[in-house]
Amino acid sequence: MNEAEMAAAGGEPSAQSGPDDLFNHFYTEVKQIEKRDSVLTSKQQIDRLLRPGSSYFNLNPFEVLQIDPEATDEELKKRFRALSILVHPDKNQDDPDRAQLAFEAVDKAYKNLLEPEQKKRAVDVIQAGREYVEHNMKEKKKQLKKDGKPQFVEEDDPEMFRQAVYKQTMKLFAELEIKRKEREAKDMHERKRAREEEIETAEKAKREREWQKNFEETRDGRVDSWRSFQAGKGKAKKEKKPRSFLKPPKVKMEQRE
Repeated sequence: MNEAEMAAAGGEPSAQSGPDDLFNHFYTEVKQIEKRDSVLTSKQQIDRLLRPGSSYFNLNPFEVLQIDPEATDEELKKRFRALSILVHPDKNQDDPDRAQLAFEAVDKAYKNLLEPEQKKRAVDVIQAGREYVEHNMKEKKKQLKKDGKPQFVEEDDPEMFRQAVYKQTMKLFAELEIKRKEREAKDMHERKRAREEEIETAEKAKREREWQKNFEETRDGRVDSWRSFQAGKGKAKKEKKPRSFLKPPKVKMEQRE
């Protein structure tokens, strides 16, 4: 039996298999897991979708829906229907709050995959995760060859390769989400600052208009006051007389007889 037949039969390819063979085997295993998990109970699916770290696990819409990235739109639609019914709050009235959260995760993942750009982004992240693991495997083997050691790394094991791709993919999704939140926070800060500057500019313009208005309204009064003041100064100058000094009367000296 060749490696392709082994993969189709669920067997493991040999250690000499290339990364593409390992990846194909990885997806074969994923499909088998999906088939098994499709019969999970409502409680098990809710627990899976709300497990610790779900805020990062659920960034991968394919992981949420447990479906192959190469699945057709019809397969995607069927999977969404089956899973959404399984976790719907109406079907889980003993735990409606958690069921609602699980349903929202499923609904969000489905809607993301309906958007061509969002779906392409998710596929690209998964592809990047696979390529990263493959690159690391090659680098490790180069070093082993240089050291004169057997060129076998743990990722040659299909299960270890699957786990490595899964972890790297989750890490990439998390990094993208963190960057998105940082950009969002930065944009929000910029919008807030721009709004504060806009308000300050508007208040400054308002104060200037009010000052100008008051200045115009009191101008006539100021002009009249100035004219009165000037008129008063002129009148005071006219009425001013030269200052006279009083001479003291002459005192007659008494003559003694």
